[in-house]
Amino acid sequence: MDFDKIQEDTRKAELIRVIEHSVERLSLPELEALYYDLVAKDYIR
Repeated sequence: MDFDKIQEDTRKAELIRVIEHSVERLSLPELEALYYDLVAKDYIR
């Protein structure tokens, strides 16, 4: 098995959970600002 890949996947899942939890707490204006920032940096389209 590829232990490094498993650790990477676990860390990625953990970070996604933390980000999701944080984003859920944002107000609409904060969420819109985050969205536009991510679009401007070409992280999302």
